[in-house]
Amino acid sequence: MSKRRVHELAKQLGLDSKKLLSTLKSLDIVVKNHMSSISEDEEQMIIKHYDNSTNKKKDTKAVNEVKSVNEVKPVKNVKPVKDIKAVKEIKPVKAVNEINPVNEVEISHDEKKHKTNKKKRIEEIEREKADVIYIGTEVSVKILAEKLEKPISELVKNLMLKGVMATANQEISFDLATDLALEYEVLVEKEDEKDFIKEFFKGEEDNSKDLVKRPPVVVVMGHVDHGKTSLLDAIREERVTEGEHGGITQHIGAYSVDINDETITFLDTPGHEAFTAMRLRGAMATDIAILVVAADDGVMPQTIEAINHAKAADVQIIVAINKIDKEGANPDRVKQELIEYGLVSEDWGGDTICVPVSAIQKTGIDTLLEMIILVAEMEDLEANPKRTAKGTVVEAQLDKGRGPVATILVQNGTLAVGDAILAGSTYGKVRAMINDQGKRIRTAGPSTPVEILGLDEVPAAGEAFYVAKNDREARLLAEKLKANIREKMIQNTPQKVTLDDLFHQIHEGEMKELKLIVKADVQGSVEAVKQSLMKLSNEEVIINIIHGGVGAITESDVMLASASNAIIIGFNVRPETTARSVAETEKIDVRLYRVIYNAIEDIELAMKGMLDPIYKEKVIGHAEVRNMFTVSNVGTIAGSYVLDGKMQRNALVRLVRNGVVLYEGELASLKRFKDDAKEVASGYECGIMLDKYNDLKLNDVIEAYIMEEIPR
Repeated sequence: MSKRRVHELAKQLGLDSKKLLSTLKSLDIVVKNHMSSISEDEEQMIIKHYDNSTNKKKDTKAVNEVKSVNEVKPVKNVKPVKDIKAVKEIKPVKAVNEINPVNEVEISHDEKKHKTNKKKRIEEIEREKADVIYIGTEVSVKILAEKLEKPISELVKNLMLKGVMATANQEISFDLATDLALEYEVLVEKEDEKDFIKEFFKGEEDNSKDLVKRPPVVVVMGHVDHGKTSLLDAIREERVTEGEHGGITQHIGAYSVDINDETITFLDTPGHEAFTAMRLRGAMATDIAILVVAADDGVMPQTIEAINHAKAADVQIIVAINKIDKEGANPDRVKQELIEYGLVSEDWGGDTICVPVSAIQKTGIDTLLEMIILVAEMEDLEANPKRTAKGTVVEAQLDKGRGPVATILVQNGTLAVGDAILAGSTYGKVRAMINDQGKRIRTAGPSTPVEILGLDEVPAAGEAFYVAKNDREARLLAEKLKANIREKMIQNTPQKVTLDDLFHQIHEGEMKELKLIVKADVQGSVEAVKQSLMKLSNEEVIINIIHGGVGAITESDVMLASASNAIIIGFNVRPETTARSVAETEKIDVRLYRVIYNAIEDIELAMKGMLDPIYKEKVIGHAEVRNMFTVSNVGTIAGSYVLDGKMQRNALVRLVRNGVVLYEGELASLKRFKDDAKEVASGYECGIMLDKYNDLKLNDVIEAYIMEEIPR
């Protein structure tokens, strides 16, 4: 008896796979997902179910239409009139006078009364649903006036009445600004970066009626030489509109393709580091990741890296098994290797879609694109094209002829030429928009990649962009962000975990999971370290190895650690120069070991808060043996001259003869003439006796040193 997949039947019936799955559930037909198979009997049952329900649906639709007409409420609404009345009642002269400058002296004598009055006034204003502005701990009179939309002279006059002499550019405190704003029925709140975004889109929420289906955004990842570029080229040649001089006339880092009246947007990122850098800035731009694996090569280190990056970003993974036309190609071996990393092919009982393709022969491309559409359908990707646009900067550069040029992806809303936009700390007005085919366009909807001109500077890749109300607002916000950029970076950067403060974070309840990245010289060591560390998990903290690989610690490893707040463990490997500098900037804890037990012991002790202090040797002086005295039942005493530094009674010493260390131990005694001495300085003579060592000769050098504790 032949079997069909759920998504194939859904296509035949003209339904979404998701709707069909819910129908199957109501009919008690058990399936795992849209890739599951159903029998011929079950298929007939479903078709019959939909045939029987057709007339009922039509009747229900008619009833609903009548019901919706009946439910229309009258146009007249008394509520606004009540609100106006309430406003009139809440504006007595007395209420304003409570915070009037005339009573300032009285209030200053009674701080409690002032706070009570202020609290009452704020409650009144909140009931009126007044405007809210956001400022820092201090704000200049000029900026406050702009936010309140009042003349600067008016604010300066009010401040003078309060006894504060301030110019337009002078900064005033948050409390004083709050008092001023209350007089204008405006509330003041402390600002942060999120408040800026809220202010841009104040009162603008997506209405469910305005939401429409949007194209999926796809990124292609995989190991070097596995055919990522060839696959992208094959997709371009197959699907981009003909007559554009062989496809795309201008590469802008992102492009759209069409299949069966559906659109797919591809992001052409240069590498996994860029992908993670975008994620670090909060730009969850992608919906689906295509993992390219060569059928003749299998899973390689960068393939594992790509899997980890995609999983960390929580995006759907579709595996494209490339190069199936080559000799020695074995797609089944690839599927078997992928199981180790939690990717089980759907035809082996899993839920990962694996599509065999050949970029050279252009086979399997259509199937791959169909699978992308299918996965996107299950994700219910929606956006509102009627709102103001927001999205992500994919890449940007400074063009000699055109100035700052940014490739952006519109994620929600519609961007139009002439819109004032803010991208990170850069701003401008969209002067021109160019699509992936090199054509100038006037508007760009959700999931559309475009190249824009008109920004004042080059924004960073991964920055979010927003449409401001006007040029002035965009400029003010950009200047504010630039002024506070360093403070914001420190404030918004999550606290990086280190082994030294691990116990404290566990104790404070901040740490539930310790993420580690393991790099070693050989694969066997990676597995050994991973297995040993996994055993350290306990009820307070779980050890999670998010990535393991062979070779030096790279910049990509550090970026992944930063995005995931992980610690890097290196076994018999060293970090690359760029990786070391990035680790210092991002404050990533990189631990290097040569003995596996040291790594295990360090993490175990850190989890218990028992890390031993680190000691460093410090040489404090040298003395030369110039005479010797032998005392019976005591030993040999070296008459010595302190060459530099000092000799100290509690110091450790080495006896050096012709550059060779003969003895290492402690001082048995240190004398100056006949008296014991705590220390003898440079240029003085002394008597030194070594602990349990008498084989001394003239001109031997005694080196004294101490062990200093290095603060962790």
